[in-house]
Amino acid sequence: MKYGIVVFPSKKLQDLANTYRKRYDSHYSKITPHITLKEAFEADETEINKISETVASIAKKYAPLNIHASRISSFFPTTNVIFFRIEPTEQLTSLHQELQNQVNIGKPKHVFIPHITIAQDLTATEHDDIYGQLRMIGVNEQETIDRIHLVYQLEDGSWTTYETYRFTGAE
Repeated sequence: MKYGIVVFPSKKLQDLANTYRKRYDSHYSKITPHITLKEAFEADETEINKISETVASIAKKYAPLNIHASRISSFFPTTNVIFFRIEPTEQLTSLHQELQNQVNIGKPKHVFIPHITIAQDLTATEHDDIYGQLRMIGVNEQETIDRIHLVYQLEDGSWTTYETYRFTGAE
């Protein structure tokens, strides 16, 4: 089965992202807006129990995450994905790195750039047009996230929560 590790922003930020996602994101119906901390990986039932314990112990070390969605950006020319840029913090980078090291399944496909996707699978023309419009609108949202989620993929391609852990530490 395919799993991933994410944090979900507040309903307010999810609603803002969804105003764009429902029009521009082909994965809109598959998963709610999120920040990916560990890309999708394969694991069986015995592995996922150990991974769940690992994520729980990591969550106990970290304080709730303070995030700042500071601007609209794009992964162009690598891919035509448009996203809310989440300012990298030492805490967020450290959390990501610890998850990569301790849940050592699969190599990351991309460099860690914290973000919330709002548009993907666009043609080059669509990307240029939408990106220009959204950059003028911009985004500037700050909030605290107090939970991390282990998610898994269903047969229809959508993602759902396997387990949720609270950030209860001091880091």
